[in-house]
Amino acid sequence: MERRLIPVKLDNYKPLREIVFESLREAIINGHLKPGERLMEIQLADEMGVSRTPVREAIRKLELEGFVVMIPRKGAYVAGISLKDIADVFEIRAALESLAAALAAERITEDELEALERSLVKVAECTEANDLDSLITVDTDFHDILYKASRNDRLVQIVSNLREQIQRFRMTSLSHPGRMKDALEEHRKLVEALSERNVELARTLAREHIENAENSMLDVIRTKEDGKNISKK
Repeated sequence: MERRLIPVKLDNYKPLREIVFESLREAIINGHLKPGERLMEIQLADEMGVSRTPVREAIRKLELEGFVVMIPRKGAYVAGISLKDIADVFEIRAALESLAAALAAERITEDELEALERSLVKVAECTEANDLDSLITVDTDFHDILYKASRNDRLVQIVSNLREQIQRFRMTSLSHPGRMKDALEEHRKLVEALSERNVELARTLAREHIENAENSMLDVIRTKEDGKNISKK
């Protein structure tokens, strides 16, 4: 049996069920547990080194958050991603990202610009090494700096509510061939616009960045579907 989950590490500040829940959610977001895959309590418990009880509780919570679907008499499955889900999330994110960039162009500090520049170096290193897992973390940090620089707490809160969906889509989008390098260049142009305090350019570049990410994700999905169709012939 292929082991995709690592044994949980106890945290004095969190109950076991919460640690298991976060581990399974991260595995779904990162694609280690794939859409449509059945979640077997015994197998998951064995991989994580825990009993079935916290796994069962975690699966129920994942269902409430939309990561898992329960099918009567069949069990729990990782929820699929529909084209409507993708369109909805990216539509919202494009609006929020462009607003955040426009506000940041007016309000960003020199320290935050420096942080973005340092982030670009890390993104370049991850891209050169083709390290997708590390790139996800660095890319997330880059956008978090941008949101903070908007100085709009409500915007940051709304983005936070979408974090899990955004992370799940970010992994798929950046896995598209060539997308990592394109995203790096898009980030560089955006940082230049912010440093020049060019509000409208920052707004436009941020929206284009999200639209390109959506197109890359759709390409990945189409490629997978075409592969399935070929294998059926």
